[in-house]
Amino acid sequence: MDGFLLAFKEKGISSNQVVQQTKRLFSLKKVGHLGTLDPMAEGLLVLAVNRATRFSSFFLESDKKYEAEVSFGAKTDTDDAMGEVIESSSYLPKETDIKQELNKFLGESLQNPPFFSALKHKGKPLYKYAREGEFISKPPRKINIYSVSNFSYSINSCRFLVHCSKGTYIRSIARDLGDNLNSKGHLSALKRVMQGEFDVEKSKIPTELNLEEMVSIESAFKFFKEIRLNEEETKIFSNGGKLEIVNQENDFYRIYDSGHKFLGLGSITDSYLALKRLV
Repeated sequence: MDGFLLAFKEKGISSNQVVQQTKRLFSLKKVGHLGTLDPMAEGLLVLAVNRATRFSSFFLESDKKYEAEVSFGAKTDTDDAMGEVIESSSYLPKETDIKQELNKFLGESLQNPPFFSALKHKGKPLYKYAREGEFISKPPRKINIYSVSNFSYSINSCRFLVHCSKGTYIRSIARDLGDNLNSKGHLSALKRVMQGEFDVEKSKIPTELNLEEMVSIESAFKFFKEIRLNEEETKIFSNGGKLEIVNQENDFYRIYDSGHKFLGLGSITDSYLALKRLV
């Protein structure tokens, strides 16, 4: 009973509520998610079950895709529709201007995270400070916007699909887009449609999940190449020792023993294979 479940988080509930509901429904010992969604957001929430939680960090590094809606004319303290309006503007930008500004987000940049976020200051999430009226600024973080597509426009809002790197806050894009257009803006809808290799089309609300459809730890990393070890190498690898592996690129790999039993993940650096996670 180890692997990943593709849950669909509905609007209005927290990611932790989805985790706890799934844990209760199936009497699971250990469940965690691979990246939170704000209560206002919906979409794909990948859940790691039991031993799969050991591998969560690999997916926290993965790219994501979101369908986003930005509404213009108002800026909120949370940068989304859940917050209080703190600035407003009667100016509504033109479609061509919005497209032009959106394209400026493409590529690498430094992004200021929202005051209401799960990032921590002195061990305490920023959103807890913000709720108490103390707004803590964190240093800008490097992000990468790979593409912006499926753009549509209405008189006071726009929608688009964004493919981005880890650590990207779509709320910050909405805020900055509104500021750059001198119109003020906030995120009014958000749906996560992809995380790494996982697609929202295969997700289900917790009450409709089926443990038989759980994605195994092995198949979740099918995009990594595999390396097969002999008996002696398996012992060394499993005990945390390094192995010299020539003619392989520096990267992560799925590791198997001589009987093709999946052992876990390893990484090669300068021709040496090291253990990263055991199943």
